[in-house]
Amino acid sequence: MLRRRLCSLLSSSILIPSFKPNPTLQPLRFIQCQCPILTPKVPVVFEGIRAYSLLSLNDLRDKVPRKQKTRKGRGIGSGKGKTAGRGHKGQRARGSGKLGFEGGQTPLRRRLPKRGFKNPFSLTFQPVGLGKIAKLINAGKIDSSELITMKTLKDTGAIGKQIKDGVRLMGRGAEQIKWPIHLEISRVTVRAKEAVEAAGGSVRRVYYNKLGFRALLKPEWFEKKGRLLPKAARPPPKQRDKVDSIGRLPAPTKPIPFSVEEKEESSSSSA
Repeated sequence: MLRRRLCSLLSSSILIPSFKPNPTLQPLRFIQCQCPILTPKVPVVFEGIRAYSLLSLNDLRDKVPRKQKTRKGRGIGSGKGKTAGRGHKGQRARGSGKLGFEGGQTPLRRRLPKRGFKNPFSLTFQPVGLGKIAKLINAGKIDSSELITMKTLKDTGAIGKQIKDGVRLMGRGAEQIKWPIHLEISRVTVRAKEAVEAAGGSVRRVYYNKLGFRALLKPEWFEKKGRLLPKAARPPPKQRDKVDSIGRLPAPTKPIPFSVEEKEESSSSSA
């Protein structure tokens, strides 16, 4: 406050002469140095005039009218003392009412009718057709000899970037699948499953939670944060009959055989 008053009375800056000692020059007789630090034996050279401002950035204010906050309960002379503007007795004098309370009548939120509902257990799957997968295989973007996961579909552009609850394999373009392919997705239609199995391939329904999808699609995020990949989560009870197995992390490259015969065939081929 004192600085602001000084600024209003004085100019915006004060000019102060600047002196600097120089032992190589002879002392000037017409300059009288009264500084205790500089001795008379040390010659002083006059350099110029420096400007020291009395203003600072935190003192700058715009000429905008500002309404001061009402201070209640600060004496009778303030006009808001004693009852602080609430009056004598009454419902509003003893605290604020409940939000939405309308004096006892039916509130508006109960007078308006309800329309529809939102199922908190609903799942959103991103669809992908067999025809699109076949085009990517013919273009050389997907290797049909390897396992096709949801990460493969995302990296090749078969599906969008936003995968909420998984991917659903649709039967669109099923006639284009003429070679065996192996897929791991969240859901599959009956037509798509029959088309893939007829060509000698397999489809496995796997479960991933939100963290599992991040570890499957963006494993570099965990490495960047210095964290380990999480373990695969088990499906909730309502989804256990709709999946074949839990998802594998990191993204797998080989399919899992379904039956004991397939396991024996795979072990014999590997041997």
